[in-house]
Order: sequence, then structure tokens, then C-alpha cells
Amino acid sequence: MLAILDYEAGNQTSVLRGLVSQGIPARITADAGELLTASGVIFPGVGAAGQAMELLTRTGLDKVLKELVRQGKPLLGVCLGCQILLEHSEEAQTRTLGLVKGKCVRFESSLKDEEGEPICIPHMGWNGYILKRPDLLFEGIAADAEFYFVHGYYAEPEPDMVITTTYHGREFCSAYGREGFWAVQFHPEKSGRAGLRLLKNFYGYCRIANG
Repeated sequence: MLAILDYEAGNQTSVLRGLVSQGIPARITADAGELLTASGVIFPGVGAAGQAMELLTRTGLDKVLKELVRQGKPLLGVCLGCQILLEHSEEAQTRTLGLVKGKCVRFESSLKDEEGEPICIPHMGWNGYILKRPDLLFEGIAADAEFYFVHGYYAEPEPDMVITTTYHGREFCSAYGREGFWAVQFHPEKSGRAGLRLLKNFYGYCRIANG
């Protein structure tokens, strides 16, 4: 069973629907016991970093997330979850969870697209990816696949954590992590076949990791 962290920050239901459509057992929960005993945890989110951190801190879920990582529980951060796993966000100058070295920064308004026009902020819609190093999370996903993005900020983790990049006025990190600990800037649950395959890859890893 996968646990989807419930902290009043958006897209938990759409993540659940995506998992159920693939026959993956999952539950939306804020219960520490359920999170700690799940085979893996998905940490989604949409909205503002400051509000999300206030909710996590007020409910004690920030401590639960840190304990999950300490225990080596498989974890997948999605969108806002991807951003606030880092140490700091430029959005309202928010101190975030600090589970990964790095920061979250805003797309510069001076950036131009391939035609020389100002980019749209937030970055919204379908976009491709460049695989920087092999990773089981992307196994079976075509090199020309696209994922669905909605974000005005992007993650800057340490370079050796970067798995994929995407281009929107500049090359930015769209997935980072290590075995058992991953974060993606896009929404896999809204990304069609490629996104659902990524969720299946995560669940497959969780099943093996839990024997």
C-alpha cells in the first residue's frame, strides 16, 4: 500500500486516481502510523511554499517526513513536494524541509523562449525531458515523452542529485534524487502514459524494497 501525504495542499485526489487506474493500492492519509508503515509515500502538492510549510509544521507532518527519510522509506515528491524537500524557497523567502541540499528559485522574467519571445510564467503545459543519468524511475519511458508542468519556481539541488532536466527559457532540473528518494517537478498523475509508467516504476521499487 502506498500512502499519499494529506496536508491540505492540493492534488492528492488526482494522484490517488492515477494510482488506482494502474491497480496500485493507495490511501490518502495524514496519520503518522499509516505513513510510517506504508510500502512507500508520495508527497504531492500545489500552491505556495510558505503556506505548505505552515501546514506541515502545525500538524507535525514535517517531523514525520524527516523520520520517513531517516528510516529509508521510499519517497516520491511531486511538484510543490519536490520543491520543499530542499532547504529554502525564494517564494516568500521560505525555510523549507532541508531534506536535500539546495534551493528553489523563480523563473527569471527576462528569459526568452526558442523564438526569442518572453517565456510564460508560470511554466504551464506539456514539455519534454533530458535524462542526465540512468535511473529506474524512468525505465520504460520513451526519450521523446512529455510530462505536464505547472510551476513558477524550480528546484536547484546539488548537481549530482539531478536525474532529468527540461528547457523553459533555461535548462532546469525536472527530477532529482537517489535510489528510494525521488522528486519530480511535473505532475506524473496528469502526464498520460509516461507519468503513469513512472508511478508504476515507483510502486515496483517499493514492493521490492519492502520484500
